[in-house]
Amino acid sequence: MTDCLFCRMVAGEIPADVVHETDRVLAFRDINPQAPTHVLVIPKEHHATAGALVTADPELLADVVAGAHAVATQEGLVADGNAEPGYRLVANTGPQAGQTVHHVHLHVLGGRGLGWPPG
Repeated sequence: MTDCLFCRMVAGEIPADVVHETDRVLAFRDINPQAPTHVLVIPKEHHATAGALVTADPELLADVVAGAHAVATQEGLVADGNAEPGYRLVANTGPQAGQTVHHVHLHVLGGRGLGWPPG
């Protein structure tokens, strides 16, 4: 058994509120949402950071970004002609950037105005 929280979710050892899944990517709702929509998108294969992932498997990083877009579309954050669209993708890399789970993941945030800088 691994100590990585997200690897344990992929293995089905820890439950997750899954909203999107492919053979290489898993997306689930954040347990501490910072916006009305807050979903984490991860590669099923363990890589600690975005830099490690892009070095090892750039196509998998593209799959993670494609998964994030699929989630945004599914969650109504992409323009459908009737609403103002918008979502933010965040990848915290390393402790100084706020990465607390060392398995690369993208945060998909939306459903409200998102100011800059984030606060």
